[in-house]
Amino acid sequence: MLRAFNRWLNRRREIRRRWQTDARLLLTRDAPGAYYEAQRRAARARALGASGDFLHWAKTAAEIARIAPNAEMDITVIKKIADEELRK
Repeated sequence: MLRAFNRWLNRRREIRRRWQTDARLLLTRDAPGAYYEAQRRAARARALGASGDFLHWAKTAAEIARIAPNAEMDITVIKKIADEELRK
């Protein structure tokens, strides 16, 4: 039982490391627009029905919001991004 719990815990840590790494990568490319890019990728995954990718990019966007006070986060822009991705 303990071994199974440790495997689960290590898997959760790896998943978290991936979205934290992607958040930092987006921030190095374009700090003010990183949040929008993560939201764009989440909306694209949602439109394609890729729920795992959607969750990853949504968590990446949340991580960007948490660690980057200079990232732009306007809800009207996010709604436009989601609408664009759903139309594609």
